[in-house]
Amino acid sequence: MSIQDSRRGLPRGRLTPSPVEHVLVRYCFHLRVRPDKVREYVEEHRKVWPDVLAALKEAGIRNYSIFMWKDGHEFGIFECDDWNAAKGILGASEAVARWESHMAAYLDRPVQPGADLEWLDEVFRLD
Repeated sequence: MSIQDSRRGLPRGRLTPSPVEHVLVRYCFHLRVRPDKVREYVEEHRKVWPDVLAALKEAGIRNYSIFMWKDGHEFGIFECDDWNAAKGILGASEAVARWESHMAAYLDRPVQPGADLEWLDEVFRLD
């Protein structure tokens, strides 16, 4: 069963903003890093290219963290007010396209720049 607000068509992993107060919009996704590439993948993320970081900020991505289990299951979480706009900005970024191409060898399924990800459903929040 998908936890999705059909009234607004919000993607999975996103809470519905309250009409009364602004709720931080958080997204959480899952990727799988090839088990033989986990160490290298972690090293690459210690030195993310400055133009990629700039593109993420330009797209409105905030408070972005990546967590990884030992076997390569990765979970990313970030805040973004408008994922559709962010997706367009990231999809048009040469820097992001180069980064995704560079990182493709580390992933079980490469990510296309600006594409939707495998979203996780938020089931609990304590603000």
